[in-house]
Amino acid sequence: MYDWLKAFHVIAVIAWMAGLLYLPRLFVYHCEAEPGSKQSETFKVMERRLMRGIINPSMIAVWLLGLWLVWDSGFWRAGWMHAKFAAVLALSGLHGYLSRWRRDFERDQNRHTAKFYRIVNEIPAVLMAVIVVLVIVKPF
Repeated sequence: MYDWLKAFHVIAVIAWMAGLLYLPRLFVYHCEAEPGSKQSETFKVMERRLMRGIINPSMIAVWLLGLWLVWDSGFWRAGWMHAKFAAVLALSGLHGYLSRWRRDFERDQNRHTAKFYRIVNEIPAVLMAVIVVLVIVKPF
């Protein structure tokens, strides 16, 4: 059973990361679209469907399966798991900001530049690398 849960956890992580890496890129392009234009409205639909259809459900699955796995394995005592937990919390916080910014775009009230979203687009990749190293190497 543990291996099945771990497999579904990894699948959910991949889906969540794909969404967290793609949504800020959509925001970069959305910044270039005139508010109210057909292109802007298309981005709104894409962003909403990505958030509701992929990012939110996969994040929920990541958390539920991850907490189950960490409890079942006893890894909750390990230092590397505490660091991983902090990184996943940071990813979850970014998820919340992306959700808020998506709603801002939905209301044509974006307050950030394309450059801002290009920088934000790097955050999930950095956190993902940290998490993978922590899980594979278990440095402490």
